[in-house]
Amino acid sequence: MKSVIIQEIKLHVIALPLVELLKTSFGAEPYKAAVIVEVVDSEGRVGWGESALKTKPSYGSETILTALHITRDFLIPMLVGQRLDSPTQIPELFKSVRGNHHARAGVEAAIWDLLAKANDMRLADYFASHLSRGHAPRDSALVGVSIGIQESLDEQIALIQRRLDDGYQRIKLKIAPGWDLELARAVRRHFPDIMLMLDANSAYSLADADKLRHLDPFDLLMIEQPLAYDDIYEHSLLQTQLRTPICLDESIHSAHDWRIALELGAGKILNLKPTRVGGFSESLKIYELCVERATPLWIGGMLETGIGRAANLSFAALPGVTLPSDISATDRYFDPDITEPPFVLRADSNLKLPAGAGIGVEVQRDRLAEAEARWRSHNPYAPLF
Repeated sequence: MKSVIIQEIKLHVIALPLVELLKTSFGAEPYKAAVIVEVVDSEGRVGWGESALKTKPSYGSETILTALHITRDFLIPMLVGQRLDSPTQIPELFKSVRGNHHARAGVEAAIWDLLAKANDMRLADYFASHLSRGHAPRDSALVGVSIGIQESLDEQIALIQRRLDDGYQRIKLKIAPGWDLELARAVRRHFPDIMLMLDANSAYSLADADKLRHLDPFDLLMIEQPLAYDDIYEHSLLQTQLRTPICLDESIHSAHDWRIALELGAGKILNLKPTRVGGFSESLKIYELCVERATPLWIGGMLETGIGRAANLSFAALPGVTLPSDISATDRYFDPDITEPPFVLRADSNLKLPAGAGIGVEVQRDRLAEAEARWRSHNPYAPLF
């Protein structure tokens, strides 16, 4: 495998309009913000990564501004001038920086893309090269769609029907107290046979166990992260009271966390968001643990642009990812995206992997510049960075 020498790292803070706002128990943001990481090596090759973040510390503690600070002032100086043989060296280089997983993931993702390109490999194949034999990626990944909280049940039902008509075979609905049992009942009345899951985004407590138990009759694939974002133990108590599998999301930041959760019986399924766990190196460790324990696994999303979407899709193509992932088609979120070509949903609810080396999509510099200008016009803190 060829190595690279890191020459320069540039940061692009962007804001992209969303085709459709995604309302959760956290609320909704008017646009998709992200820190795009551009890494250039000594031979002029470029790797792209994305720190998928929010403008507020809602899903996690990081924001666009904290990621800018950590990346610019700490992570970049650790990398410039370094010779790298593998992206799996990055966690060791960054070990003095605690937390800040989203910031670290964006930089590491750009290194994965760069080294895959240097070795003329698709990113999915490059991931597989870091695993034992038998993990050759598929050429596509099965995906589902996430639907936010609507103003009425009629609107919710109509939007589900549109997504089914689009070709999505797995539907995820956001729930919150007061928007749960009635929602599940109405959806099952209209769509008795669809693959359905509910995502609570930590909106409940253990005191709501009885209410959550009333969701059992609705034949749900899973309930995602019903309890606190930093909890594992109480999820283990809740899982004993439910037939429906609990899927953990926000609670899991490492392979160590997931091993603890499995030992405690805190969840039966994992939503792996590579950005949440600090990057693809840690994601591969979690993947291996899921394969070892035969744990159902899927790849979650943070409304990524085509940069992060292509990388996540490459990981979702690995055979140990066994459930539909939250990596919807481009037109579900952006028109246009900052990359080409767009991801298009196939009739079998799959997205095809790009054929080119690395992430396989091309960043459109003019759209990137426009998205950067939009961020500056929307954010009063932009001149400070």
